[in-house]
Amino acid sequence: MREDGAKLDFVTSADGTRIAYRTYRNHEPSSEALPVVCLAGLTRNSRDFHAFAKRVSGDPIKPRSVICIDYRGRGASDRAEDPATYSIFTEAQDCLLVLDALGITQAIFVGTSRGGLILHILAQLAPDRIAAVMLNDVGPELGLEGLKLIQSYLGEGNTSAIPDWASAAEQLSRVHGAAFPALEPSDWQDMARAIYTEQGGQIVPDCDPAIARAFASMDLEQPLPHLWTQFDLLNDRPMMVVRGEHSTLLTEQIVASMQDRHPELRVVTAAGQGHAPLLHKPQVYDALLDFLRPV
Repeated sequence: MREDGAKLDFVTSADGTRIAYRTYRNHEPSSEALPVVCLAGLTRNSRDFHAFAKRVSGDPIKPRSVICIDYRGRGASDRAEDPATYSIFTEAQDCLLVLDALGITQAIFVGTSRGGLILHILAQLAPDRIAAVMLNDVGPELGLEGLKLIQSYLGEGNTSAIPDWASAAEQLSRVHGAAFPALEPSDWQDMARAIYTEQGGQIVPDCDPAIARAFASMDLEQPLPHLWTQFDLLNDRPMMVVRGEHSTLLTEQIVASMQDRHPELRVVTAAGQGHAPLLHKPQVYDALLDFLRPV
């Protein structure tokens, strides 16, 4: 099934959960370069990458297939019967199923927020599948202030129904606008269409509410796990990190530690953006294209 420039397909996981993914391709297979696999944030889905994927797949110099995955419980994927499977380990295994279904032995990975955490698990499970890495406002360690901010807006009615699309865009702008002065009204409208879906005449988040509830109830006073060991497994891969200028999830101190461990790490600051930056905006996209083309 083709949707707005992307082909929507499904694979079925070992527990019977159907996993959706979108493939963007605007070139002949004979000119195939390494594909790009995009992994979204906690309650987000493959539509987050729509504008970015269309541009990458249509690059006149080096077009690539772009695969954007809906984790279980998000977007067009099934909701999990067991909420305990909403974990980065299970979601990483689901991603590998998609790669196997497409016959992809190696790819460039783009991980936004939770997608970057999943990427760290993939580095442990299947390091040979990873040719290069782009981490979007995420690292092997997360800032406590940023986690509390996410927890607050997930726990303050963010999963409530919204009457119409204009209200959805307005709500996003109200909640996140201070961290994203670079965004235009059209960006908030596009973001609303990516995050939400229409059900029964109302606009609701396009994910299983159990995901937001679980994160909102986490005890952030307990010591937080980190993924530095997995991060080190990527030391020999080309790597880029995009940090939102106003992000509190990926702090400057965490980025500095990442650079200490990976001296060739490319760092781009997304001016006027917070967590997590839109990758198709000109400043960020131009830097990403420079990173992608040699790989």
